[in-house]
This record gives sequence, C-alpha cells and structure tokens, in this order.
Amino acid sequence: MPHAPVINTLPILDLSLLDGSAQQRRQFLEDLRHAARDVGFFYLTGHGIDSGLLAQVQDQARQFFALPDGDKSAVGMINSPHFRGYNRAASEITRGQPDLREQFDLGAEREALPLLTDSPLWAQLQGPNQWPQALPPLKPLLLDWQQAMTRMSLRLLRAFAEALSLPADAFDRLYGDKPNEHIKLMRYPGQSSAASHQGVGAHKDSGFLSFLLQDQQAGLQVEVEEGCWIDALPRDNTLVVNIGELLELATNGYLRATVHRVVSPPEGSERLSIAFFLGAQLDAVVPLYPLPTVLLREARGPASDPLNPLFRDVGWNYLKGRLRSHPDVARRFYADALIPAAPLRKTANA
Repeated sequence: MPHAPVINTLPILDLSLLDGSAQQRRQFLEDLRHAARDVGFFYLTGHGIDSGLLAQVQDQARQFFALPDGDKSAVGMINSPHFRGYNRAASEITRGQPDLREQFDLGAEREALPLLTDSPLWAQLQGPNQWPQALPPLKPLLLDWQQAMTRMSLRLLRAFAEALSLPADAFDRLYGDKPNEHIKLMRYPGQSSAASHQGVGAHKDSGFLSFLLQDQQAGLQVEVEEGCWIDALPRDNTLVVNIGELLELATNGYLRATVHRVVSPPEGSERLSIAFFLGAQLDAVVPLYPLPTVLLREARGPASDPLNPLFRDVGWNYLKGRLRSHPDVARRFYADALIPAAPLRKTANA
C-alpha cells in the first residue's frame, strides 16, 4: 500500500491560471481541490491584488501600531459590541491562554442593526468600525483593500465550487450582498527565550476562507499531520490561504480546516501580519452540499471539538468564537448570553 507523500512545504497555486487555457484551468482546479483536501493551506500567487496596495496596507499597519498607547486605546475593542477595535498583547485568548500579539480588528463598514425584543444575540455583531483619529489614511486604504480582497476571494470560492463539481454559484447564496468580511492587523513583539512563545495558540479558523499577508519574519506554523508542524515561510507578493471550519462542515469534511499557530519572534524583533477572513452572511445557515460520490468516499466528516461545537447557523457560530476569544467584551455587552441555550442552532451533527 503506497505511503502518503511527506508534506514539508505548502503547495503553491497561481490564481491567474483560471484565465489561462482550458488545460491550465482544469489543472488549477485539480490542484486547488488536492491542496484544500490534503493540507488545508496553500500559497496563492497571481491573485490580482496590486503589490503597491499590499505594501501600503503593511505600511499603514506599522504606522498604526507605532501610535501612542492613548491613541490606540481610544479605539479599544472594549468600546464595541461589534468586536471591532484595538487589543493590546495578551488580551485575546486561545485555548485558555493569552496570545502575545497586539491587534486591530475591522469588519464590513455597516450600520448597526436595530435590536428588537426577538432579535438574535448575534445581530449585535453588525455595526460600524472604530478608526484612529491620529491616522486618517487608514480608513479609506483598508476599506479599498477589503473590497479588493472580497472580489478576489469570492472568485476563488467559485473556483472551489467548480473543483468540487458543484455549480459555480453554489456558495453564492451564503454571501448575498453582506458577506462577513473581517480584517485583522497583527503585531507580534519579540519574546525572550524564557517567556511564552504563544503568538497565537493552536486553532482552526471558524469561517470559510482565510487569507494572510506576511512580512519577512517567520512564525506561522501548520500542523499537516497530528504533531507534525511545518513553517509557512513568507513569500513576496504571496498570500497564505487556508480553509475554515464552515467550509469543512459544508463539504462533510472533504475540505480540511487545519490547525495552525504562530510562534513569537525572538527578542529584539517583531512580526507583522494582516489577515482577511471571508465569512458568510450572519443570517445564513450552512447546508451540506451534495458532492459527487467519488468525492464523498474521501470525505472524512467535520472534525468538531465537543468542547467547542460547530453551529450551522453562521451568526451563532461567529458570536460563540468572539465570546470565547474576548471575555472582557463579552462581559460588558453580552453578560446574559447563554450560548448552550441559543435557539435555532444547527450543529455539525444536526
């Protein structure tokens, strides 16, 4: 019986091949399906996002983190029931331990939903961002980048549908006109050899697709097999893409949401990364898509943590993750939230 190949680096896929010859397109779709199933992570080139825009986003992120603490605290997440804003290092929790990074979270720039007596708790997640007054260029730049990333990621998601022998628009109804677009600017300060090195603890992403823009400092690690970690080293003008748990759930585990972590950089250095997460509309319910029999035979079922179960209801799933990661915001704005009693949930086993 042949052994599975040893994975020591992430696959590299070129999105521009979707516009190539018929053979190039077929090969890209096949490579995409294998990368997403076998690894759950890959490098993406040919994504069409202007390299100058990527450089500007990185430059503005550095300028934001260089602001005085008072300017950053003025847009602290603790002020936002929508979980938008700044957190200093060790504020976010992963698997019960603090993550040693400071970060700035943004979502789609939308007005808050009116809250009625029968509104679900997750309705509070939609709302405006907080923007630092000391850095006016940040808002228009990040909103431009958000729109560019949304266009590109929805194109990639349609390619996923084709790769799975589904209609190209199979996932479209989950997004409609209000996809859950989430940006996270992250700075990892260097740590001494005696300190914790949990930049971010081991976890899976909860949405559909995640995209990461890295600087030149290594740190991202991917668990390709249980206990076997590889480095996702930075590459110029290249995004790291990974599958989220909801896409794994939608394909009955055919596509793979993979555990990953970030190791803090050494003392005297720092690491900057910028993530874009594409999620479905908050009011969407994730169905189980009818894959061809040949693919279903290879589906492994979604790997849901019994202590942190997946919900098919997108809003509840997203809120659950936010409450776990940001207990201070949860205490301030969601003190009465009892997720186990949440109505209309559809778990991975439902």
